[in-house]
Amino acid sequence: MFTRVAASLIGVIVTAASVHGQGIMMDRRADMAAVPVAGQYEIRQIAVDAQVRDQVASVQVTQEFYNPTPGTLEVEYLFPLPADGAMRSMTLLVDGREMPGQLLAADEARRIYEEIVRRKKDPALLEWMGQGLFKTSVFPVPAGKSCKLVLRYTQLLAREQDRVTFSYPLGTTKLSGKPVRLLSVRVTMDAKQPIKSIYSPSHAVTITRPGDRSATATLEMRDVLPGGDFRLIYGVNDQQVGATLLSYRPDDSEDGYFLLLASPGLTRPDVKTPEKTVVFVIDKSGSMSGKKIAQARDAARFVLGTLNEGDRFNLIVYDDAVQAFKPELQMCNDASKREAMAFVDNIRDGGSTNINEALRTAMGMIQDDSRPAYILFLTDGLPTAGEQNEMKIAENVKNANGHHARLIAFGVGDDVNARLLDRLSHGNGGVSEFVKPNDNLEGPVSKFASRLTAPVLANVRVTMEGTDINRAYPRDLGDLFEGGQIVWAGRYRKSGNVKVTISGTVSNDARKFVSEATLASANSGSAYEFVERLWAARRIGELIDQIDLHGRNAELIHELTALSTKYGILTPYTSFLADDRVEFRAVAANATTTGQNTEALKVYSGPSGTEQRRAKSILQDAPQAPSATMPSVMGRDGADLGQARTIRNVGNRTFYQRGKGWLQSTVKETDEKNVKVVKQFSDEYFELAKNVRADEAQYLTFRETVTVQLNGQWYRIEAP
Repeated sequence: MFTRVAASLIGVIVTAASVHGQGIMMDRRADMAAVPVAGQYEIRQIAVDAQVRDQVASVQVTQEFYNPTPGTLEVEYLFPLPADGAMRSMTLLVDGREMPGQLLAADEARRIYEEIVRRKKDPALLEWMGQGLFKTSVFPVPAGKSCKLVLRYTQLLAREQDRVTFSYPLGTTKLSGKPVRLLSVRVTMDAKQPIKSIYSPSHAVTITRPGDRSATATLEMRDVLPGGDFRLIYGVNDQQVGATLLSYRPDDSEDGYFLLLASPGLTRPDVKTPEKTVVFVIDKSGSMSGKKIAQARDAARFVLGTLNEGDRFNLIVYDDAVQAFKPELQMCNDASKREAMAFVDNIRDGGSTNINEALRTAMGMIQDDSRPAYILFLTDGLPTAGEQNEMKIAENVKNANGHHARLIAFGVGDDVNARLLDRLSHGNGGVSEFVKPNDNLEGPVSKFASRLTAPVLANVRVTMEGTDINRAYPRDLGDLFEGGQIVWAGRYRKSGNVKVTISGTVSNDARKFVSEATLASANSGSAYEFVERLWAARRIGELIDQIDLHGRNAELIHELTALSTKYGILTPYTSFLADDRVEFRAVAANATTTGQNTEALKVYSGPSGTEQRRAKSILQDAPQAPSATMPSVMGRDGADLGQARTIRNVGNRTFYQRGKGWLQSTVKETDEKNVKVVKQFSDEYFELAKNVRADEAQYLTFRETVTVQLNGQWYRIEAP
């Protein structure tokens, strides 16, 4: 059961938020009474191309709509305006012909949204209440034909301190009959100051940096289903290492949440890259025979290829015995690389697995702290020779690491002791990565080795003067490399101005980078409310890690259950919350179930052992806040619960479906007894929609009855 649960939860965690879509197609035929043509048309392709120069964004959106119906659709195109920044101009081309249109202010847009909601009896459009709207004239889409729309607009983006935010409303494909076949987003940024941190809270984007003042973020998704809008935040800073601080405080009575992004500038050609030490430790036991040993040789060749002149390195291969390329570290040059390549060519499999001695040998080769040092450790099995007790192995390796080398462990296949690899990596400032059976192990090794090419700052530390921070993750910030980025999430007690200091070493010299920032107070708005959910995901990963490595206790189990319940972030141990027969407010009973489920962590190898550790590490390093409403999860009895349809994450809140309605995760039974009842689509309902905060309108989009808190008051909004 837990193998299936862990595997499915990984899908929940890593899948980026998928796409709602584009503008709204309105059928304006007389007999259709001007309603959205939901389910009647398909959005086959969306391509968003944005060029941002300083704060001005020039955006072109190409969309292909298809009419699968037997009749011509006479449609009007409505496009909700992005919430941030000021719109300057807008043009729409339909099959190459420019269509007249008008930009409507928020009040007029609200009237149109409300008119559609009243007529269609569907609250979906209330999500955009309070935003502007672009509306075109009517045009035909013939039966069985496609229609190509090109939307062009310019926008002055919002800027706060050193942060610029670009957003694009991917929020209406829910009206499409099928998922979008292809979505692509490309955002090119150019700035007068160097661009440092680039972060998308909504999607896992790919970043390229051709220069210090330019960068490109790209995203490509196929067959995507409804999800969140696209957002991209980037910071500009003149320092060598720039920090961007995002924060959100839901209430003055509780801690706020921060997300610190730290990125270096690009190294100038005339500046020598700091030197490093790399030791690659390769398992060549009998179980590595065939394809795996060939891939290990390829991975070793790649690692050697990433080394710079002046780096120090060595190779160690082991089975029951340990063999080194050279007795001591080698200086990287053309001759030493050629000799090392020949050593790699002669690696052959055979024997058992002496992990303890292999790693102690590697640690013993590092004799100084003058440069960052990395042990890349690869194994596909359990320790079967020498010391075999995992606690003793972890202790021995940590004691041998006298010069603060970082250990990066690669577990290949399902036969490794996944818990041991976590103990080894976490105890030595590194990370674990698990390669699935039949996957090419060269990929993850080469990906990590590529990051090591140009270290910028080693042993990074961050302090914030002016507040107290707590529970910040990751605990060890590691080292910062060119093209890399630190993503650090935590909580703070005091709002207001702070001095952020990022410190570390470069070639054994201490460096500091200081910047000023502001931590949000409770009335600062919800622009960065995603930070709270991101922190919760990482805290959940940390709790599972503590239970895994140090054993269970009631406090850890209770907090894991409470956080998973509040934020709807399911784990292999709390997936039972998706069962609508479970009372999510039964804290004690649910904590007992969670505790029982964590017994599965005693399994440290095989598919269940590796999948559980992979799920844990994904939560610990979550770049975006995960959603419970996408890929399927398994219940406590192993039954497939579909796409966690009983849990919805809307904005920063979680809702549970119980019976025929939805309940906000923080509602108490006493709150339910004192709710204010409002009938959906009544005059009172629309009056409520007008008076809620702009960020709360999204909580009115449920089609079923929902119990929700708005403006401090609990409501039960009853469906007709």
